Amino acid sequence: MITAIIGAAIIISGSIISPWLYFLIFGLIQAFSQMEFYKLSGLDGMLPLKSYGTFLGIIIFTISFATGMGLLDDEFYFLIFPLASLVFFIKLYRKSDKKPFTGIAFTFLGIFYVAVPFALLNVAAFSVDGSFHYEVIIGSLFILWASDSGAYFAGTKFGKTKLFERVSPKKSWEGFLGGAASALLVAYVLSKYFNSLQEWQWLCIAAIIIIAGTYGDLIESLFKRSIEIKDSGKTLPGHGGFMDRFDGLLLSAPFIAAFLKIF
Repeated sequence: MITAIIGAAIIISGSIISPWLYFLIFGLIQAFSQMEFYKLSGLDGMLPLKSYGTFLGIIIFTISFATGMGLLDDEFYFLIFPLASLVFFIKLYRKSDKKPFTGIAFTFLGIFYVAVPFALLNVAAFSVDGSFHYEVIIGSLFILWASDSGAYFAGTKFGKTKLFERVSPKKSWEGFLGGAASALLVAYVLSKYFNSLQEWQWLCIAAIIIIAGTYGDLIESLFKRSIEIKDSGKTLPGHGGFMDRFDGLLLSAPFIAAFLKIF
């Protein structure tokens, strides 16, 4: 509870106070999450480029934020491609690496699975009218936390029917429905106070988080189960690692950004 309260206070207050504080906080979360992914990949015998892959993730996150703030033109996105191509050059000179393309694949997977969703949060934050709207970020997190909490309490009290036993034996359909009800309720309440989005948009974001967030949790569980570990790290006391806390966001963010940009 202490970890959750402190973490939520930092994220919420930082995002409200300044876009730059938001950038710093979420940039650090993205970097730590990506490093966790590479560390876990290493436990499974993979050899991704940890430092350079994380550096690329930070560059992508920074460019997406800077273009949203109007500090860079969209053309700067093209810098990502030559920088990403350097992964092949670097691996070419790693003589001890017996399976270089496996390492290359996991380097790019860390970028696509972890860094890109955080960059798309920036897209979502600037999608309404070109200005930074912390309400989109904070609201999405409130809905995600409500979904997780509702699923936990409903599953603990009423859970009987397994949701996806092969990957996560403790998750149940009763918990999923409890999380869905909590998320929709929070989205409805948010629509009364956060006017940057309409009520139907908040409810659609809740639906995205309910479905994609649940899959995000299951997919991270599948990843951890494949290397036989319980938590992605020990950085957050009582919560595991950063990926454990933001796994639902990793799959929700792309859908939220696409929804807000299109609709």
